[in-house]
Amino acid sequence: MNHPDPRSRWSRIALALVAGTLAYNVVELVVALAAGLAAHSVALVGFGLDSGIECAASVVVLQRVLLEARGADVERVEAVERRVERFVGITLVVLAAYVVIQSTLVLHRRDAPDESLVGIALAILSLVLMPLLAWGKFRAARALGSSALAAEAKETLACAWLSLALVLGLVANAVAGWWWADPVAALAMVPFLVLEGIEAVRHEDDDEG
Repeated sequence: MNHPDPRSRWSRIALALVAGTLAYNVVELVVALAAGLAAHSVALVGFGLDSGIECAASVVVLQRVLLEARGADVERVEAVERRVERFVGITLVVLAAYVVIQSTLVLHRRDAPDESLVGIALAILSLVLMPLLAWGKFRAARALGSSALAAEAKETLACAWLSLALVLGLVANAVAGWWWADPVAALAMVPFLVLEGIEAVRHEDDDEG
């Protein structure tokens, strides 16, 4: 009896994980931006923007997984690996800059966000799903030797971190009326975003060197 090639099996698993993440993040992007703009929530809008970045990263990683599944040459696959790592790194830093600027403006203006039950529900759902997706991607990345997939898994972990910060900020505002909890929760994301972004870019530069 023929046994399936383990690498081929992990390629299919990676394809399903990345495609599933992409589909979920499209919905998350629309819902988070709509709810965030309605509630004037910096953390929720930032969460939506992160979903957009994840969508773009997933599209690039999807290309990498499809190339391997179709038997593309090593040089072409490695080129995609380098491109996605740099892209993820740069966009994480850009997102961190956005969060810092917007959160600082909200704190300066004392602009309290409205309650957002939709935002809270979305953040809780993402907090449950994203760690599971990231875990699966890390396993697939190790099996395939894909630093690009590992970088995209870190992007998924960033979404889980954003979800936790978002839940804390929105719940604190809704329950206790702590208007400052939302921008402070958003700022709590920044160190993680910057460190992961710099690491991804440096790793890509090391590969080129």
